[in-house]
Order: sequence, then C-alpha cells, then structure tokens
Amino acid sequence: MAEDLVLETCNLECENNSKSHMTADMGSQQLIVRRGQSFTITLLFKGRGYEEGVDRLALSVETGPCPIETSGTKSHFPVSDALQESAWSAIVERQDGASLSLLIYSPPDARIGRYSLTLEASTGDQGTSYRLGEFIVLFNPWCPDDSVFLEFDEQRREYVLTQQGLIYQGSQKFIIPRPWNFGQFEDEIVDICLQLLDTNPKFLRDQNRDCSRRNDPVYIGRVVSAMVNCNDDQGVLAGRWDDKYDDGVSPMAWIGSVDILRRWRRYGCQPVRYGQCWVFAAVACTVLRCLGIPTRVVTNYNSAHDTNRNLVIDRYLDEMGNLQQGTKDMIWNFHCWVEAWMTRPDLSPGCDGWQALDPTPQEKSEGVYCCGPAPVRAIKEGDLALKYDIPFVFAEVNADVVYWVLQKDGSRKKTIHTSTVGKNISTKSVGRDNREDITHNYKYPEGSDQEREVFEKAELQKSYLTEEEKGVSIKIKVSEGMNNGRDFDVYAVISNNTASKRLCRLIFCARTVSYNGTMGPECGMKDLLNVTLQAQAEKTVPLRILYEKYGSCLTQDNMIKLVALLHEYQTGDFVLGVRDIYIQNPDVKIRILGEPMQMRKLVADLTLTNPLSTPLHGCVFTVEGAGLIEGQKIQELAGPVEPGEEAKIRVDLLPRQSGLRKLVVNFESDKLKGVKGYRNVIVAPLPK
Repeated sequence: MAEDLVLETCNLECENNSKSHMTADMGSQQLIVRRGQSFTITLLFKGRGYEEGVDRLALSVETGPCPIETSGTKSHFPVSDALQESAWSAIVERQDGASLSLLIYSPPDARIGRYSLTLEASTGDQGTSYRLGEFIVLFNPWCPDDSVFLEFDEQRREYVLTQQGLIYQGSQKFIIPRPWNFGQFEDEIVDICLQLLDTNPKFLRDQNRDCSRRNDPVYIGRVVSAMVNCNDDQGVLAGRWDDKYDDGVSPMAWIGSVDILRRWRRYGCQPVRYGQCWVFAAVACTVLRCLGIPTRVVTNYNSAHDTNRNLVIDRYLDEMGNLQQGTKDMIWNFHCWVEAWMTRPDLSPGCDGWQALDPTPQEKSEGVYCCGPAPVRAIKEGDLALKYDIPFVFAEVNADVVYWVLQKDGSRKKTIHTSTVGKNISTKSVGRDNREDITHNYKYPEGSDQEREVFEKAELQKSYLTEEEKGVSIKIKVSEGMNNGRDFDVYAVISNNTASKRLCRLIFCARTVSYNGTMGPECGMKDLLNVTLQAQAEKTVPLRILYEKYGSCLTQDNMIKLVALLHEYQTGDFVLGVRDIYIQNPDVKIRILGEPMQMRKLVADLTLTNPLSTPLHGCVFTVEGAGLIEGQKIQELAGPVEPGEEAKIRVDLLPRQSGLRKLVVNFESDKLKGVKGYRNVIVAPLPK
C-alpha cells in the first residue's frame, strides 16, 4: 500500500496569477484574483509525488465568518478531469516529480471577498487536511459571464485599472477639471475596501445573508453608496458645507482617496472630516474600482435637490434681488456622483449598463442615506417606478425651476427665467485628459418630441417661457481675467424687443456663494431706479467687483452669484438674470528634474506665485500620486510669501510603478485654499 501523501509547501503563485488577473498593481504579497477565471497554485509534496488513481485530492474554499454551501460562501470540490463553467472546480495543470500545479476555477457569480483555501489529500482510507492560505476574489469585467463585463478593453483600462483621473467642478459656463488620485491599487486599499464591507450595518445585522449577496454588484453598489458617508453607520466620510473645517480637513484640500481611506482605518473606522460631493463620489469610485466594478465620476451642472418630490424647485427673491431660503429645495452649481457598469437582471430589459450611485447624504432611500443604483437609461426614459431612487436622480437633471419675487404687501409674483437644470453632465474621456459630455445619456434634447414623451410618461406638465414671449430679457455677461486678487467687471445686458420705450428699475447684485447654493455676503451692488430702454434696443450696465469686497468672504469654492432683477414699471413684471461665476486661482507649476524610472529617485519643483496684495501665511503643499510616492508628502513653508513672490518647494519622489502616472498637488494657505496642480509623468520600467 502506498505511503500517505504529505504536503511540504504550497506556492500560491501570486506574481504570475496577478499578471493574468490584472491585479499586478496591487502587489504580490497576497493572491488577488478575478472571478470567472482560473488561477494556478503549485504544491510540493514530501517523499513522493502525487499518483493519479492512487491519491485523491479535493479543495475547499470559504469566505465570511459563517460559510455555508447553500449561501454560496463555501464550496468543496475534487480535483477532476475538467473545469466546470458555473462552479468551483480544479484540474491538474502539470506535474514535475513531487511538484504538482493545480488550475483552480472560480465561477463568474462567485461571492467577492477574502477566502481561505484548504487541501484534502487522501490515500486509501487515510486523509489529511492542509490549510494552503488565503486569497481575495474580485469582480471580473474581462469575463463575458460576469455581471460587470465591459466589452471594450480601453474602457476597462480607464474605468477599472486607471488610478488617476479628473473630476469636473466650477460652473456651467466655466468648467474646471480637478485632478484626483483614486489609488485603488495602492498598499492597504483592497484590505480597507473589504473591511468597509464588513463594517456595514447589513453585515453586522446578518452576516450570512450579507456575505451571500456579495456576488451581486447591485447589492455591493448600494452598500458602498451608504458606507462612504457616515450618516447611518461607521462610514468613511463626514460631510460639511458651512466653510468651517478647523477640526478636520477642508474638502477642497483632498487630492486623493488613499489618505482618506487609510485615515478611516487607522482611527478605528471613525469618520474622516470632511467631505463634499466630489470627495464622496471619488472615494466611492476608488472602492468600486478596487473591487472590480467599472466606475466613473460624473458631474451635473445646475443640479436640482428636490426634497418634496414634486419635480419643481421653487426659488424666492425679495424685491432687492436677494435669494431667500424659502424651502429646502436647492440648485447646486454642480453635483458629483458615480456611475457603475453592471447588468440589472432584477429589472426589465434595457436597464443594463451605467447605473447612477450617489454616496453624498442628501435624502434617505429605504431608511438609509444612499442613492442608487439607478439605471441611467431608465432616468432618460422617465421610468420612475423602477428601483432604485430614479425619481430623485430624474429631478436632479430635469426638475423645473420657478422664481418668485416676494413683494412688500405679502404677495408673490412669478418671474421670467429660462435657466434649466441638468446641464453639461461631464466625465473624463477614455484614455485622455479631456471632458466627455454625457448629457444625452440622461435626457433627450430640450424641446424634442422624445423629451415631451418622457415627461408625459412621468405624468408631468412642463411649460416653457421664453424671453421673446415677454419682449424684455436680461442676460449677464462677464469679462476676461476674473482672477483671485483682481478687480473685474460684469455686465447686465438688457434687450427690449418691443416697439415701445420702457422705464424700469434694475437691481444688480453680487454675493459669494457655495457650490451647493448657500449664499454668502454681498460683494457688489447697483440699484438704478430709472433705466430707460429704447424700443428694439439693447442696454449694457456694468458692475465693478472689487477684491477688497469679495476677498474676505469668498468660500473655498471660489464662486460668486450674480443676480440682475429688472422691474418694468409699465407692466409690473419682473425679469430675472442669474449667473454663477468662478474666481480663478493661480496655477501650481510642476517641474520634474531627472528621468522618471521605476524604483529610481527623482525630484519635483513645485511653485506658486502669490497673486494677492497681501502676504500668504501657513503655506502647505500636499503631493500624492499612485505609483509615484508612498502615500502623501506634505511640506510646509517656513515663512510668509509676499505679494508677487513665489512659494516654492522641492520634493523627492520614488516611482514604484512604470507607465503613465499623474502627480497631483494641492496648495493651501490662509487666503488661498484648494489650489490644484497636476502633471502627467511617464515612468520607464526598471532596466532588465
């Protein structure tokens, strides 16, 4: 009788498997594979090798604290002659004496997470169990049978593998790309993402049920949407929108997700302070990409926050043109969420593809602050009855905005204003640092037959008032050079398209504003009681915006809201013009010294010229970049930077990964906040 088969060592072949599974950037310290794809392990036996027909080998995989076969969290399977397409299975790949390589296959609907792997080796009636180690299973966009399969390789590279990107901010007419280091493959991040899943309330409430549902990207997306904010749980980020961030980090100061996620874990899953919509979205993008779900950050300009679900945003002004907080409904200058790519077998056909997920805590969904996944196609078609949260996202891009002037006698009068929500919906282009406009994915063209059909389906009546219908219109135009530290002019352009002369009162006002629509102090005002408009003529009224007025009250969003309210004495009508402008900060200039090569030190010079008329104090540069440095580098300047002088530092970098990388820089001081800079760096591979 043959002696027992005794295992001496097991090699999980981390390096080779990670290359074929597109997880090499996560390092080779642990085995990380994608489901629906086989991977290799090598067993070395002591004394004698494996003999087919004499020895029997079987494997067990388990995930979660209470693995159960019927829940899909445990599987026991023999080493057989053929791999199965829909179940865990294994075959002998090759044998060399006492060394045996096994090919292990995970099904395309395997639960994602950390698994333990056990070998059972038996000869005759005798058997021994060996614990081989642990490995991690992720979603697989390269597998056609996976529910997150994405057909085109360049899209997989952008939405799964790319670790840096751009997030769009600013305003509808001044769109600003902000660099961001997602860093989904940096050290610790995959472990933190799995810990995030194990911290969610659904797991704590029912571990078996939660782990059994981790094969479904719809479920995972919903969990991540809830866990990125801390409103109901031990989530990652606390939100704040009042420009008071002294007890944490300003949302504008973050330049990547890695530091945020590491802080969350380091401090015992306590929420990191503070985030706003783009930070919430960026962290969700990092987590979902890390888990293998194709994800991108999108920005919606003039985004409606409809709290009462009537798909109408009512805005109130007093007779001086000051916006009043009459309701909780808001218009955000911009709002960011993420889209994740997946099938929706739980819904009717046509709902596969991009799904909107919003981790910013705005309204509750099924009792929890999360939003989505809402099929983008269903939003476009007005299928509001489908899940999840389609009416809320539909309103963000489609709600009507009605402005009312509150008069001294208590009455209110509707104004004429042609602005609509849901403009220039933007995301980074595939493979390029350009903006892609995806508004057409969310809505049909304004005024088209298809758009009217969608609103009929949503049981809405949408009425359009055009400027021409009333004869008198107003627009706000701006000048070049709206730079921080400078004075500049803005203009109210009034058109009288009627055949008669009109006498009006014009109130032209500027106030600082946060990106979510919260108003700040006045920083410019003009009240003209007798403005004469000649028939079929145009009149331009300038307003000077002084730095001495806006500089001290500008929020870190660098935005000013301009409101021009025209009151026609003859008809009693009000005509409104509204525009948000962005005050531009100086650029951070980045100069690379040396030839970027993997594992070779190089140097970067960072400079910023003070554009203000006063010194800058407390100047800090923060540097981050996947593959360029370990974590963050933070350097503070010793003294103040005088007007017109340069703030300058030099940082040492150590590129860990080859390929195209993005160096992301943030500059903070007492008077200039959230100034960003980035530079693409091509890192050459380590010479053989």
